[in-house]
Amino acid sequence: MVDVLPLVEARLTTALGAPDARAAVTFLGADRIEVLRFQEGDVLRYATLGMSAHPMNDPTAMLADPVKGARAELVLSVRAGLADTDKVLRPLAVLAATPQVEGLIVTPGASLDVGGPLWPGAPFTSVLVGEPGGLVEDLELDEPMEPVRFLPLLPMTPNEAAWKRVHGAQALQERWLANGTDLRDPARGAVPLD
Repeated sequence: MVDVLPLVEARLTTALGAPDARAAVTFLGADRIEVLRFQEGDVLRYATLGMSAHPMNDPTAMLADPVKGARAELVLSVRAGLADTDKVLRPLAVLAATPQVEGLIVTPGASLDVGGPLWPGAPFTSVLVGEPGGLVEDLELDEPMEPVRFLPLLPMTPNEAAWKRVHGAQALQERWLANGTDLRDPARGAVPLD
């Protein structure tokens, strides 16, 4: 069995440069999750490392397949210096551990809630999972393993998350686009939803 994490870290450093900080979190009953921080100009990117070690499997399956299944890591981008965003490390690790702990399959368009602010004073308690392939290209693995997808996380305010539940992810993204919302602004307010 191939250890995918060194390949994932190599893909992240190729796309984002060398990480300038890293932290590790271990949860009972789950493998260790690392969060790497990359700085590019005034943008900080936080990427998980460890979520893709095992494929995400259907929680209703009788037996988890150790090889086949979707694999992913999470990437959050925020503007530097506007908030204490380094405290997002633990919430990100919690989100990355949910496939192992809760049997959740994380896919684009999904909402993930952390149950509190993403960082101290953050107006966001959840994220919308974006489409892969933009910032970091998928990492192809040998058959029959599926590629590792790098899923961007878009912070949502509680009102945006509630609106998304009713109208869908696409409608919320269109609303953000129409209003010129800076999704990297760690202190932004909610988009107008009326």
